[in-house]
Amino acid sequence: MNNEIRFTDRVRYWVDNTFSKGTIALIAWLGVLSIVIIFVAAILLTLTGINQDGSTDRLTFAEAAWQALMRTFDAGTMGGDTGWGFRLIMLLVTIGGIFVISTLIGVLTSGVEGKLDELRKGRSRVIESNHTIILGWSEQIFTVLSELIIASQNQKKSTLVVMAEKDKIEMEDTLRERLGDTGKTNIICRTGSPIEQNDLHIVNMNSSKSIIVLSPESDSPDSEVIKTVLAITNYPHRRKEPYHIVAELHEPRNLGIARVVGKQEVEWILIGDLVARIISQTCRQSGLSTIYNELLDFGGDEIYLTQPPELIGKSYGEALLCFEKNAVMGICRASGEVQLNPPMNTVLTKTDQLIVIAADDDQINFKAGGASAVQAALISSRAIADVKAEKTLVLGWNWRGPGILRQLGHYVPAGSETLVVTGAEQAQEDAQIESAYMRIRIQSGDITDRALLEEIGVATYDHIILLSELAGYSPQQADSRTLIALLHLRDIADRDNLDLSITSEMIDVRNRNLAEVTRADDFIVSGRLISLMLAQVAENKALNAVFGDLFDPEGAEVYLKPVENYIALGKGPANFFTVVEAARLQGETAFGYRLQAHAGDASQAYGVSLNPRKSDPIEFHPGDKIVVLAES
Repeated sequence: MNNEIRFTDRVRYWVDNTFSKGTIALIAWLGVLSIVIIFVAAILLTLTGINQDGSTDRLTFAEAAWQALMRTFDAGTMGGDTGWGFRLIMLLVTIGGIFVISTLIGVLTSGVEGKLDELRKGRSRVIESNHTIILGWSEQIFTVLSELIIASQNQKKSTLVVMAEKDKIEMEDTLRERLGDTGKTNIICRTGSPIEQNDLHIVNMNSSKSIIVLSPESDSPDSEVIKTVLAITNYPHRRKEPYHIVAELHEPRNLGIARVVGKQEVEWILIGDLVARIISQTCRQSGLSTIYNELLDFGGDEIYLTQPPELIGKSYGEALLCFEKNAVMGICRASGEVQLNPPMNTVLTKTDQLIVIAADDDQINFKAGGASAVQAALISSRAIADVKAEKTLVLGWNWRGPGILRQLGHYVPAGSETLVVTGAEQAQEDAQIESAYMRIRIQSGDITDRALLEEIGVATYDHIILLSELAGYSPQQADSRTLIALLHLRDIADRDNLDLSITSEMIDVRNRNLAEVTRADDFIVSGRLISLMLAQVAENKALNAVFGDLFDPEGAEVYLKPVENYIALGKGPANFFTVVEAARLQGETAFGYRLQAHAGDASQAYGVSLNPRKSDPIEFHPGDKIVVLAES
């Protein structure tokens, strides 16, 4: 074999490499070819003196080059040429021009098509600033984007950037179908892997306001999330300022290593633990899920932090009555420590922030003199309720089950018991939870079996929790089984005139409307709640500590307590200043109420009203509840 590299081989290699550089290189070669054709024709015309018949003027080089150039661009230009010598030269020029122009058109067409294909692939860099980035794709993304769109309605322009390992056009079409008109918010989709640092360059992280990392729908979601955060925090071209990252984890045992990876830049949300806490709290208090949804979504009033200078040196108890349309919930210290419903004599310093509920951050208005509006004659003394053991029925099982049982054990009185009915074999092992206050039993069975539900005796249970059966079923199938079980329970309740307290977990928020026909007390759409929290924390990093304290069994929690504990009924309407003062006297923070008359009306938020105008009179009746933050 002859391994000698000849000059022609080198030339061919160089030409091949040049051509392979793409459209610009090909256009450059065509330009060079055109110049050569025009230059050669101009030289021939100048040296030979050939011109049109009847013309005695000798062409200059510039004029000859101009005429050759015109015939290169337009073949019809030579139609009026005379003289066979001149015609022959111009014919050759025109043929060369036809080849160059036709090739150029093909190259440009291919180049434009290639650029469009590249754009469709979503690989171009985002040139935005102060934008929110969502990395990953799951069913949660629709709720997250919807909430961020609502949150930015008071802005002139906002941008949300989504990057996932999906086709850009497919993502855009899906979002357009699910979200509809996004108003002033621009949603940009890009295709890439969140764990690839080269792909992170596409979303322009250094100019972002916040970054949300969604948990993927895979067998090991936590590891994928941690790798994504690791790629972000170790991005080689990162900015000096810390990123604002919000990420979710399934398993509490992974939180330690996650914090090592994310350091102070990441707000971690334990989604399994969080939903378990919410379900365990909600099943014992009808209407609590509506309260949590109201607090977490951007559709109504939300939680904000504020620093009114007028309250420096005042006590927390005094601050409760200093806002007409803002309910106070607690204090956030300069260190980031959150205290919901702190002792009423806690003094506010200049570095403290009040945690308040408001329609928007520009709707927080200090107003002194609220104490004078208190109707002291309507304040009632506290009624002490009897504490008795509770029976809880859990129908169905999923990976959140152990957490729910653990959390439930923090709330129920001593001597309580819980029965778990499921066809999942894993439940036998998962439900081995030790509780000082609650005995746990496991029974095998199909939750959609009417005969089994009759045999269990659902009427004997104080609370019923219906969990989505994720093992072996798709989300839609799991929700369908939940609906069937709910319909059976509702039919049993109607037949025997029972008042069952039912809390149901749904996977797909779109099935919520279907589930309402079962008239269950509360629905927990787990994915939606997590999405709402992700959106809230992405907008305000400090809220993660607030939500963590709110859902923690230690410290103050949300309770719905009988109105008679605070207001003397039958003496006329009471304003909410009076309710707040009555709760303050008992060491509690009141921030809403629930009217029993509207408890079954979805259009009235199931009777729940949070952050009411304190001066408006309210006619309370037996069965109504006051929403408070309290220790128990």
